[in-house]
Parts: sequence; structure tokens; C-alpha cells
Amino acid sequence: MTIFLILAPFGSFALLMLVASTEIALFASAAICLAAVAIDVARGRSVKILGAGSIVVFSGIGAYVALVDPNLSQSAVRLAVDVGVLAISLASLMLRKPFVLQYALEEVDAETAKLPDFLKATTIITWAWTGACVLMIIGNVLTIYLPGLPLWFGLVIAFAARNSAAYFTTWYPQYCKAKSATRYATPPANALPGTN
Repeated sequence: MTIFLILAPFGSFALLMLVASTEIALFASAAICLAAVAIDVARGRSVKILGAGSIVVFSGIGAYVALVDPNLSQSAVRLAVDVGVLAISLASLMLRKPFVLQYALEEVDAETAKLPDFLKATTIITWAWTGACVLMIIGNVLTIYLPGLPLWFGLVIAFAARNSAAYFTTWYPQYCKAKSATRYATPPANALPGTN
């Protein structure tokens, strides 16, 4: 459910860019971000840097398109959104508060959150999302500067990058748990010194 709420504004944005005007896509995505933040608050959870930052990104770009440059290309709009999300991700990493940490703290017990590898794992997952943003930016830059590329080229890169990061987000914590269980498992009695 959590990953759905995180990705809903971005999936909606990608879909609406295909069927509606740029302004509608941006402002609707900002509204979806706002709804996701409201759902978190209603559940007693914290306001997340990614959610709040995405509201600013979608609204800011939407205002720019509506008031300054209504002819901004779709590739340039997607590029601006991806650069905005990349900035949020990098800022969270620079502040040593990776944006994934806020979500993870609400999904694990207090004991798990205190484990030394917990912050490292959330940092690695945040870097995976940062890498996905970079790949999406590359896809958008290619569609801007190589206009002969079909529209679906950038969409395929974005879809693959986002889904890979989402898969990694669900896989990596399970990998860390299995690794920790192996590391801290009690050895069998016959493996203890002096028991043979």
C-alpha cells in the first residue's frame, strides 16, 4: 500500500501526459500528492519530504507552464519533474536523512530501526531511486536532443527505471533480513567449542 501511495502521483502524471494537457497532468499530480500526504496525516504518520517536495515540484512546474511558457514540450516538462525529484532525493541524502528512511521507520518496529545496518539499507534504497531518476533524466534529454526518437523511448526508460527501483525497494530489505539472520544465528550445539 505504501509504495502505491508513493508512486501514484508519478504514475498518474505519466498517464495524464498522454491523454490530457500538461497543466492538467501537473496540477492533478500535485493534488494526488496532496491527497497522499493527507492520508498519511489522517493515519497519524509524518509528512514526508518526498510527498511535500513533489507537491512543490508539480505545482511549481504547473504554474510555470500556465503562466510563463504554455508551449513547453512534454519532454521538457518530464525532464523538469525528474530533475525536481532528483533534487529532493539528493538533498535528503546530503542531509543524511534519506527520504526512504521516513517510510521505513513507519513500517518496522523500534528494535529493527536501531540496528546498525538499518540506516545503511535505507540509504542504499534511496540511492537506487536516485539512480532511477538519473536514468529517467537521460531518457528525457535524449528525446529532447534527438527528436527523431519515438515518444515511447523515454516512456520505456522511465517505466523500466521506476519499476526496477520499486522491485529493489521490496527485495533489498528481505535480503538484509536474511543476511542478518544468518550473521546472528546461534550455531548448532555440535558447532560450539568443546561440545565434540
